[in-house]
Amino acid sequence: MKLYAKTIPQTLPDWATTVTKSADFFEVEINDEHPNFQSLLEELATEIEPGTFGVKVEDLCSRLGIEMSNPHLCQLLEQAQNLISQITKHPDYKQLLEAGYQPDLNIADAQTALTYLEWELDHNR
Repeated sequence: MKLYAKTIPQTLPDWATTVTKSADFFEVEINDEHPNFQSLLEELATEIEPGTFGVKVEDLCSRLGIEMSNPHLCQLLEQAQNLISQITKHPDYKQLLEAGYQPDLNIADAQTALTYLEWELDHNR
């Protein structure tokens, strides 16, 4: 998992690494499998809606001393395309397809929508 921040503390926990530093943001890679990170998530978990628990990004960033950056749309699109690619390779997804999963809209539709958005951004630059 990655976070994009305007500011970060001098020292980060051992499950967080600064990947990129630029003039307007830091890219922080989070090892979301690390037990200490998992413990923090459990500690910060709240009921978002009845029966649904999660962690608010603001709470996580506040605890870490990180001020979030608003990433460029192009960066978000790249992340979304990468996540979709990971989904298509995931064994659970492949198992669903083999079991006959056929939604009205599929992963290829999502990729196409993101590609169209990328084209529009490129066209308007």
